[in-house]
Parts: sequence; C-alpha cells; structure tokens
Amino acid sequence: MRVVSGIQPTGNLHLGNYLGAIRNWVKMQDQGECLFFLADLHAISQPHVPAELTANTREMAAALIACGIDTDKSILFNQTQVPAHSQLQWLLNGTARMGWLNRMTQWKDKAGKNREGASVALFTYPVLQAADVLLYQATHVPVGEDQKQHLELARDIAQKFNNDFGNGEEIFTLPEPIIPPEAARIMSLRDGSAKMSKSDPSDMSRINLTDDADTIMQKVRKAKTDPEPLPGEKDGLAGRPEAENLVGIYAALEGSSVDAVLTQFGGQGFGSFKPALGELLVSKLAPIAERFNALRSDTAAIDAALQSGAEKARKLAEPTLARAYQALGLLR
Repeated sequence: MRVVSGIQPTGNLHLGNYLGAIRNWVKMQDQGECLFFLADLHAISQPHVPAELTANTREMAAALIACGIDTDKSILFNQTQVPAHSQLQWLLNGTARMGWLNRMTQWKDKAGKNREGASVALFTYPVLQAADVLLYQATHVPVGEDQKQHLELARDIAQKFNNDFGNGEEIFTLPEPIIPPEAARIMSLRDGSAKMSKSDPSDMSRINLTDDADTIMQKVRKAKTDPEPLPGEKDGLAGRPEAENLVGIYAALEGSSVDAVLTQFGGQGFGSFKPALGELLVSKLAPIAERFNALRSDTAAIDAALQSGAEKARKLAEPTLARAYQALGLLR
C-alpha cells in the first residue's frame, strides 16, 4: 500500500483540515508507505503573493509535523523540489483531453464566468494532480467528496496512457480512493451549510490550529446555534445544521459517535454544551499549537526536513518518469 496526498500551502491549518484529512494521514503512517506533499505548484494556478507562498509553505510543513506527521515514517516534501511532477504533467497533457478537463466541477467553480481570464494552470490543474499520484505508483489516495472527480480523471488518464503506449504493460498503477469512514466533514461556525474554510473572510467561522485557549472558547461561545435543546438521538438533529456540526465536532474530537454525545448532553441547551466543547477543543489542540509555535521559527530545520523528503521522493519518482519518456519514444 502506497498512499500519496497533498495539501495547498495557503495559510494555517484549521480544524476542518485536521479532522477531515490530517488526522487520518497520521493514522495511515502505520498502515503503509506514505508520501505527503505541499502543493506549491498548484498554488500558482491562481493569483498569489510570492513572499506569502514561501512563508506559507514552511508554516504548513511545521503545522503538519506538529499534527503528527513523522518524517522518519513518511516522506514530506514540496512539489517544486521534485521537478518530475511538472515533467510528468507535460507528458500526460498529451493524453488528457479538453473535454475531460472542461467537465471538471472545480474548474467551473473556480473560473466562474471569467473562464477566458483564468490561467491555463487552473484549467490543467487536474492533470498535475494526476501526475502527483501516478508518478509514485500510488495504490491509494485519500480524497474528500470534492476531489473524487479528479481522482477518476487520474485513473482515466492512466488507463488511456497504458492502452496507448504500454505495449501490453502497465506503465501507471490505477490508484484507488480512500474515504476513511471516520473522516469528519466540519462546517463553518457561522453557517452550518458551508464547509469550514480558510477563504471565509470571517475568522470567527473557523477554529485555527494556532488559536489560543481564549480565542477557541470565544469562537465556540459565539458559534451560531438555534434555541432548541439538544435531542437525545441523531435523528433529532435533522434540519438543524449548526447543532449537527457542533455535536459532530465533539464526537470527532472524542473519538465517539454522535449518538453517544447526545446520550451525554441530550436535553441540555447550548449554554451547557458549548463550554464543554470549548474545553475539549482546547485540550486536543493545545499540544499541536505548542509544538507548531516551537517549530515555525526554526526555518533551517523545516527547510532541511523538506529537502530530505524531496531527495527520497525524487528517487521514487525517477523510474516511473523514465518509463513514461521511453513509452512515448522520447530520448533523454
């Protein structure tokens, strides 16, 4: 089992990133070979500030290590230091089809009505994603619901490349999706129908992993709720997205079920539940914040960790890249 997954370095991690993905990455380290990368090449598909991208890449690396990514168990690196990602993307551009990319939901969402003004990189973003995983012969890729379409595209590209140029051999492994059953979908504290997001202009909508105890308690206290008490069972949360979100966060942090949380707090109002949730958040996130703050200032150590990971990734990538060049009849 070889797992490959990436995250864009667009600022500090928040609770949704941690409970929805990063915590599962940490668990996967003991289940197979893992490569985790900072998708800095993807980040330039949209307008960005270069100095901020540099700082965010280092900070994201520090945050991942603080969350439990062990660079002795896993390979942690940033895309830019492994040129094979870009090289393979160009080779796969010959196999990918415009129609396939035009159907990508995220392309439609991010480009909006100004498709003519969007970058080519944004349009071909899914081909780079395909290269990211096919390069390492990934067997499994952790995906959320919003990324399943991109993984399906990667499989389509791999299958067509194998058929067209493999001469009966499999050049690329077709990766399978991993959607962990315990992956939590964390919503905004201000709107239970919207995902918790770094792009939300309101900082009160999310719990950042760097928030101190007072800030966490304040955000939970001001989180949007309704006037009804908590029900005694899960079905009672239907039509109450904010209540469902807060109970779901509690269950995910405690490692229990929503029904177990409601057995404990059913019949109580949010005046009792919110302080308990805030204290649980503080107890779980304080060690991460403490370690992150210690790591983030040591840029030399972060750079060394990323460089070491990139060296390992380059060695793993080279055989696949060489086979792709050879299959296409390209001399190197």
